[in-house]
Amino acid sequence: MEIIPGVGVEAVKIGDPRGVVEQKLGPPVHAGTHTRAVYNSVDPMLVVTYDQDDAIELVEVGYGVHDQVFFDGVQLTYRFMDEVMTDLAAKGHLGTPSDIGFDLQAGFAIFSMASLSAHELDPDAPEDDPRHIVEGVGIAPYSYFTDDQPPLNGTAEELEAWLRQRGVLPAES
Repeated sequence: MEIIPGVGVEAVKIGDPRGVVEQKLGPPVHAGTHTRAVYNSVDPMLVVTYDQDDAIELVEVGYGVHDQVFFDGVQLTYRFMDEVMTDLAAKGHLGTPSDIGFDLQAGFAIFSMASLSAHELDPDAPEDDPRHIVEGVGIAPYSYFTDDQPPLNGTAEELEAWLRQRGVLPAES
C-alpha cells in the first residue's frame, strides 16, 4: 500500500467524513473510542482518528500480513527503523525523532510500539538487540505530529493567525 503524505491512502484521506469511509470500507471491526476506528477491509489494517466533526484527522496503517506500506519507493513497515530512515534521507525526506519513531516533514510518521523484536527480521540478532522495527505509519500534515499544533478551542482569529504564520493562508496586506 502506498501512502500519500499529509493526505492518507487511496482508500481514505484526511477530511473524509465517517459516513464516506464506512461506505467504502464497511463498519469498523473495532470502534474503540468515538474518535478512533479500526477497519479490517484492507491489508494492512487501517486505524482512523476522527475529529469532533467526524472527519478524518489521522490515518494510521500497520504492517501487513501480506502487504507492506511504501512511500517514494521505500518500504516503510516491517523493516528496521534506522534502515528506513537512511533510505528516506537518501531521497531527501527529513524527519525529527519522536518518542516512538520519526515525524517526517513530508506529512507522515513512522513508529514502533516495540512489540516486534529484531529477531523477527534478523534471526541472528542477539536477544537484547535494541533495533526497532517500523510497525506502523501515521499520515497527517506534519504539524499534527509536532508541537506546532493549531490552537484547539481557540478563536477564529487565533486559528487564522496560525494558518497565516504557516503560509496556508496569504499574509495580511
